[in-house]
Amino acid sequence: MERWSIAITKEYLKFSAAHFLIFPDGEAERLHGHNYQVAVEVGGELGEHGLVLDFNQVKPRIRKLVDAWDQRWLVPGEHRELRLEEVRAGAGNQPHLAVTYRQRCYRAPAEEVLVLPLNNTSTENLAALLGRQLWRDLEANFPGVSLEFLRLSVEETAGQRGVYHYTNAAPGKLTGEPGAQDSA
Repeated sequence: MERWSIAITKEYLKFSAAHFLIFPDGEAERLHGHNYQVAVEVGGELGEHGLVLDFNQVKPRIRKLVDAWDQRWLVPGEHRELRLEEVRAGAGNQPHLAVTYRQRCYRAPAEEVLVLPLNNTSTENLAALLGRQLWRDLEANFPGVSLEFLRLSVEETAGQRGVYHYTNAAPGKLTGEPGAQDSA
């Protein structure tokens, strides 16, 4: 069986963001940041012009996703113990987000915080969220392309990355909702 894919690893596919992990025992890291690097592989059938997808059409889509996360504080909006509250503070009564976890309380300008639909800001979860967003984008913008899989990694430091894999349950056409059960 033959398979084809395109792999994209570009220095500019990165984002710098702050976060803290909450571990299974309830302990949490200190608030800190990473210069995250994103890499993508997309596989599928070769089209009539010998391409899975055009690199030049995919790279800006990945860049747009990572740029939305750049220079932000990433907060897990679905953690069962984390509490979020919008407060007004500072000159002009500007909106801030108060983030409380157990005895810790942080406050930052709301525009600098990105609350994600995740239970933790692990690289695995970040990769899954970006991967699902990219798959939906490809599905919406390339309806005639036959994609079979997507692999997206988020590296937080050299040699340490979370990887998300999605395989289309119905090869031959771009369908399915990554992260959900496909019914066949």
